[in-house]
Amino acid sequence: MTDVLIPSQRTHARPHTVLLALPPSATSLSVQRGLRHELGADGVAVVPVSDGIGLLDGIRSAAAALVVLDMELPGPDPGVVLGALHNEAPTTPVVAITSRERRGSLVGLLRGDRDDFLLRPFMVDELTARIRLRLRAAAGLPAPMVLSHGGLAVEIDHEVVSVDGRPIALSPTEYALLLALLARPGEVVSHDDLADQAWSEPVSANLVQVYISYLRRKIGPERIRTVRGAGYQLEG
Repeated sequence: MTDVLIPSQRTHARPHTVLLALPPSATSLSVQRGLRHELGADGVAVVPVSDGIGLLDGIRSAAAALVVLDMELPGPDPGVVLGALHNEAPTTPVVAITSRERRGSLVGLLRGDRDDFLLRPFMVDELTARIRLRLRAAAGLPAPMVLSHGGLAVEIDHEVVSVDGRPIALSPTEYALLLALLARPGEVVSHDDLADQAWSEPVSANLVQVYISYLRRKIGPERIRTVRGAGYQLEG
């Protein structure tokens, strides 16, 4: 369980609320469902709003732990809405979503010590990871346990993996293989040791090789070196 789960610490406390301000679309509904699934176990309620006026009304009527703001939100200019959010709720972190082309104009509007941004298109896992990190920082909670090596980082509490600061999604088997390699960076890890970590039973070296290839595609092929006849080595 995550340290952000307030209801387990205070019996009568209400869960954190994240205001999710996305333009109405099928994609937005998918993001909403994904966040509710991922964050619900943390005691975090996801409340959707579909325009700038609704977002400002929501922040004024209820305490929000965090706001997700799409910079293409209908209504008033989203830059103006962002400034109003900072004035109305100065301690509430904002995760802004924007296009790569508009990244430069957005960064100057964000508070570097509190806000964050995400480029479109994105995966729900990426947004979930950024929300969790901002909630933890805003609550003044200790940093999560992280294993890192050469630009790779794994937050053990939530099984969040990032490459050069960018969250990525791994399958359970890929995640287990990465942990086995991260536990012995720079060392050669045998096929048998990797199989024990990822499958808990004997499997063929070919199957290990297949999943190592999947992992390479996601973290970068140069990060895992094949040592013929011996296993694999995580390089810096």
